[in-house]
Amino acid sequence: MTKDEKSYQSKVAALGCIACRLDGIENMQVSIHHCNGRVKSGCEMQVLALCGQHHQTGGEQAPAIHPFKRRFEAKYGSQEYLMQLTADWINDGALP
Repeated sequence: MTKDEKSYQSKVAALGCIACRLDGIENMQVSIHHCNGRVKSGCEMQVLALCGQHHQTGGEQAPAIHPFKRRFEAKYGSQEYLMQLTADWINDGALP
């Protein structure tokens, strides 16, 4: 990762889990989810911060993107939308 990619991912993580935030919960225990794989060019900037539940272990109340991508996106929006929302929050310096 480049210095800029590391910096961006740190800013993304500092927002906390985007899905929890949209549910009105602040959850800072996150990992970085790569929206378009981990090997494509630019992949380190196409990321979301997700808690364990929303990333891999969730169920009905908190659908996980792995393996329930359709349910996750039906509840929270597309990954593209969430990446844009994340970028807007970082650029604006304001959270909802």
